[in-house]
Amino acid sequence: MAKAATAPQLLPTTVIGSHALPAWVWLAREALAAGRMGQIDVEETLEDATRIAIQDQLEAGVDIISDGEMRRVNFIIGFYNRLKGIEAMEAPRRLGAPHWDTEQPFLVREPLTCPEGLGVVQDFKLARQLTRVPMKATCPGPITLSTPLRRGDVYPSQEAMVEALVPIVNHELKALEEAGADFIQIDEPNFAMRRGDAKPWIAVFNEAVKGIKAKIALHICFGNLNNKPFAAPRTYRHLFPHILEANAQQIVLEFANREMGEAELCADLAQIKEVGFGVVDVKAFRIESPDDVAGRIRQALQYVPAEKLVINPDCGFWDTPRWVCRGKLKAMVEGTRIVRHELADSA
Repeated sequence: MAKAATAPQLLPTTVIGSHALPAWVWLAREALAAGRMGQIDVEETLEDATRIAIQDQLEAGVDIISDGEMRRVNFIIGFYNRLKGIEAMEAPRRLGAPHWDTEQPFLVREPLTCPEGLGVVQDFKLARQLTRVPMKATCPGPITLSTPLRRGDVYPSQEAMVEALVPIVNHELKALEEAGADFIQIDEPNFAMRRGDAKPWIAVFNEAVKGIKAKIALHICFGNLNNKPFAAPRTYRHLFPHILEANAQQIVLEFANREMGEAELCADLAQIKEVGFGVVDVKAFRIESPDDVAGRIRQALQYVPAEKLVINPDCGFWDTPRWVCRGKLKAMVEGTRIVRHELADSA
């Protein structure tokens, strides 16, 4: 087991959560769907995939890694096998390019429960056994978890259904903390994908993290399903000023995919929180150079002090080819080192 490492004092690098799938995992999925794999085969495959995800991050030099989310079907769909009281529905569209309307929705038939948890704890425990380097656990927030759910007649409103998911998420976070997680990221891309007053969303988030003592990050992006964003226009402005009230020590946002648009909004955030700043475009096929990354970090430093700035990709690498993912991680780390040296030389 590797010796525990300490993240650098300035500009620590991290990931959002998901890592690119090795090619053989896709073959294993086909074999699983065909009934050719037993439970031991499945567990071995997922453990091996997690090992590779961790190793890729370590080889790139990432300071704070994740488990790679190898056990999930995709960002959140795997969790619905664990939720009770729902029934799978037909996808609205099956022909043509996969997009947001080709994903399977679920009809709520009974009050929502999750007696065995969302499974995030098991994933974290496995990854924690494989390495002792700094690691963050990732968990979907209640609003994002509600995305494919259709409330039917069980809940009187969408808000009531979301409220039913809050204790499920809170229980998972407490179990993660008990398992040793000292840094937990809550994924709520729906904050940016929706429009309207953000105050009630932040209230839901704060209720979901109530009682958690671990460091909390709130990740908000514009969606990344099949490498396609959901939100248009892509803006964070409607989240202010209420996002400042989120009970999170770190806010994680995407900027590289938007040519660093709205980076100035981070000035307000940085007064009271760390800012996880997206400097690698996971939706672009081209691998950035270290100089590209360094230039984006320099722009971020115009608004965020170095001691408050965390370096990460825009989003997860689930829909990115693995060789591209590895190249982008390496460029992110090398670009960060360039700026660290510049800061040290100017000190």
